[in-house]
Amino acid sequence: MTGSSSETPPRVFLLNGASLLAARRRVYDGDLDLAAADQRLLLDAQEAATVGPFSVVDKTTLPPSSDLHDYLSQGPYWWPDPDTEDGLPWVRRDGESNPDREQHDRHALAAMMSAVNTLSAAFFFSDLESFAERAGLLLRAWFIDPATCMNPHLQFAQGIPGRCDGRGIGIIDTAQIGFLIDSVGLLGASAAWTVEDQKSLTDWMSQFLTWLTDSDYGRDEARQQNNHGTWYDAQLLSLALFTDNHEVARQVAGRAAQRLDSQIEADGTQPHELGRTKSLGYSLMNLTGLFDLADLGRHCDVDLWHYEGAGR
Repeated sequence: MTGSSSETPPRVFLLNGASLLAARRRVYDGDLDLAAADQRLLLDAQEAATVGPFSVVDKTTLPPSSDLHDYLSQGPYWWPDPDTEDGLPWVRRDGESNPDREQHDRHALAAMMSAVNTLSAAFFFSDLESFAERAGLLLRAWFIDPATCMNPHLQFAQGIPGRCDGRGIGIIDTAQIGFLIDSVGLLGASAAWTVEDQKSLTDWMSQFLTWLTDSDYGRDEARQQNNHGTWYDAQLLSLALFTDNHEVARQVAGRAAQRLDSQIEADGTQPHELGRTKSLGYSLMNLTGLFDLADLGRHCDVDLWHYEGAGR
């Protein structure tokens, strides 16, 4: 490990910048308690540096728009109908994931985010520019380069053959964008991530935020009373904080308590998630989104961690 000249906390929202800075000092000081984790991170980053770059234009299926720059995915629990000659319209089998869902853009998006998260963390704790360079390359390929970038919308996310081209609940495909935003914050001290890169990415995120708030699909997802509504708000709040959209940030943080009231009973159960075939997994998924909302809300002076609903 090399020493770091920067003592400025990174611009992060889910993570705690001061805690990250303290952990990095311990790594630089040779803290043996962190040595194994530090070595694991470096090894993971070396592997992450070999993958990609990823792009929506690499898929072999055209979206309904005929524009490869449009993100495309299909619903996870939908299958060809065995009782029709062409399999259309597809039928739902809740809890049974169709492996074909990975053939479009969803898998590439997840792989890109995972690699950037690892590379950015490794740069932050090592100051090795090679990790930041690779993270920047992956980010530019997905969001910025005109030849390969994704258009800032999810109009064709989680479509169902024979039923619809896309759905509001497809917005959950980008549920982890808040962690990606924090990873960009970890690149702040790198020469490999320029002011122009930051501006271009901010512009993309601003357009995506506008689509999420103004589109029919976005409005539909905002009304969902389960994990979809939770993760919609978590995405909005991360994007609003990143792009300095204070109005949206205040709106989302201000309604966060309503998410808790509408989803969690006095005994801690989550009825909307318990109704699913994979109820434990969905309950944990929703709680994770609520935890993220609580962490993000702190930036808007909303204390969701200590909130107690009426009558509790």
